[in-house]
Amino acid sequence: MHAQDMISTHPHVRGQTNDALIRCIEECYSCAQTCTSCADACLAEDNVKSLTQSIRLNLDCADICNITGRIATRRTGSDEEMIRRMLDTCASACRLCAEECEKHAKMHEHCRVCAEACRRCLNACEEAGRSMVH
Repeated sequence: MHAQDMISTHPHVRGQTNDALIRCIEECYSCAQTCTSCADACLAEDNVKSLTQSIRLNLDCADICNITGRIATRRTGSDEEMIRRMLDTCASACRLCAEECEKHAKMHEHCRVCAEACRRCLNACEEAGRSMVH
């Protein structure tokens, strides 16, 4: 991703980027892709019925990560409270998805990979939230 390169050129940023928020944006997009892929892989498994909750949380998490990345990317008229609330929501979605995927990780490698991506995104969201001026 080139979030750092792009955001640092924004006229309202003037090169002063929040590195934790940039990392979070990148982790959000990565997690969204991973969760979407995991849901698709779950649908291809023979025991798909036992993965229903995992699929649901994968899709919910992917949507939340995607919108969190988009909102955090916008710098014009940036609303810090909105960003903090989205970071909290994203962290919660990632935690729930990771916990569910971890239940299936020994049987399905895609669930293990997804749980790890969710944990990375959760940590990035928490770090970004702490880095923002209150």
